[in-house]
Order: sequence, then structure tokens, then C-alpha cells
Amino acid sequence: MPERATGTTSRTVAIQGERGSFSHAAVLELLGTDWMPQPHPTFDGAFQAVAGGKAERALIPVENSLAGSIHENYDRLSALPLHIIGETQLRIRQCLIARPGSTLAVIRRVASHPVALAQCRQFFAEHPGVEAIATYDTAGSVMDLLRDGPATQAAIGPALAASLYGGQILLESIEDDPENYTRFLLLARESLPAGAASKTSLVFTTGNVPGALHRELGAFASRGADLAKIESRPLKGRPWEYSFYLDVLGDPSGAVAEAIEELRGVAHEVRILGSYPG
Repeated sequence: MPERATGTTSRTVAIQGERGSFSHAAVLELLGTDWMPQPHPTFDGAFQAVAGGKAERALIPVENSLAGSIHENYDRLSALPLHIIGETQLRIRQCLIARPGSTLAVIRRVASHPVALAQCRQFFAEHPGVEAIATYDTAGSVMDLLRDGPATQAAIGPALAASLYGGQILLESIEDDPENYTRFLLLARESLPAGAASKTSLVFTTGNVPGALHRELGAFASRGADLAKIESRPLKGRPWEYSFYLDVLGDPSGAVAEAIEELRGVAHEVRILGSYPG
């Protein structure tokens, strides 16, 4: 875990969504209560907050074990001069949250982020009289409900949101699949000092020629370096060309460093996004 800094500004972590969101829960899990979430309505806002110095850190989701990668955030990682300094994996438990005194029998509408609604299809199948309403944020749905929502409406979101805004949890863990995890990356303007890192994330581009990717990945395979993830993204303005994101396990100063040095000799535009505890 990265060192905890002192001072009000240095304890601010930009997140997408409201307080009580899963991103807020991830802040608590990774950094504890000393670091305060700074809510932003969009991912762009959260990225720009740390890039521009309005927040010391940002905690950003990049993939979900069921829904897959959040591709736009991989693109933002490549575009901005930020460094990955940590990560956490949060178990996602969706709760049905209502106004105090409400009951499941009277609920007719349920609001939440589209991804959360999609993760609870079985609930809606079992309650055909309940309408799903898409909103911008899970915790925001709970906040709006408790502010002025009717007793016939509920929201799907984390238990943390119910606790913060005074909601009543009608049902817990209504997600379809219990193996539901989201991976978050902790971002900062400066890189993490060497010493405790066990994972390195990087991005590179490759030419559209036969065998190019095989040669580039071979730099890691020949040294027994474990690739925990590989993700491709199309290059804007360069049809059928791609950038590749890699998560490599191992000591970044050993065989991984040798592999990256070889990669620089055969790939284009290699950039280290960060070495951090994995």
C-alpha cells in the first residue's frame, strides 16, 4: 500500500460517482478512513482532478469480473501523464434499498446504473411488475431516492450508500453471480518508489506486420514472466492498428526489466504506466 500523506489536500481521492458508491467503498478498503473521496460525475472529471492537482489520488475502476474491461478508462490511462501506484479488488454486493418504512410489496420502480441493473436480471425476472430505471450512478440513485423519492421506488446500490443516506435495505446480494468483483487502480501524478512492487502495467503500440505481436510478447515468454492481463485498444486515426496493455507479474528490476528493455527495441511507443504492489 502506498504511503499515507499528511494534510487535507493529500488525503483527497477523486472518484467517479457519489459518496457511498462502490468506488467510495474501494477507497475505504485500500486506503482506510484517512483519505476522503472527492466525487465527480464522470470518469473524465476524476482523471482530470488528479492530473490537475485538485486531488492527490484517483481510484478508478478498470474491469469487472463479469462485465469485462472499462475500455474508456484504459484509453485515459494512455492519454494522461499519471502513474499506477496501487490496486484493489472489491467484491460487488448489490442491495435493494428503499425509503424507511417501505416494503418490497409496494415497489414499482428500481433505479440504478445500467451495469448494476444488468447484474440483477434475475431479480427483475422474479418481479415482472417492477420497472428498471437507468441512472448515472448507484449511490446517486440512493441519494436521490432518500431526498425526495416516493415509497414505491427503490434503488440498487451498495450497503454503504444505504448507511450514509439513511436508506432501508430490503434485500441484500441480489446480483445474479456471487463471483462479482471490480478491479480499481490507484493513480497519482508521481510514480511509486521502487521496493515493494510486484506488478508492472505498461502500454505499447505495434506495427501491422506479420509476427509483430508474437515477437514483442516473446520478450516476456522467453524469461518466464507471467502476463496477468493483455488488452488491445484501437489507435485513433490509424485504422486496424492497436495499442496493447500488459500487466506483468514479478520484480520490476529483474527479468521483467530485461523483457521491457527488449520490448523497446521491437515495439513502438512503449510506456510504463506503473510498478506497484499486486
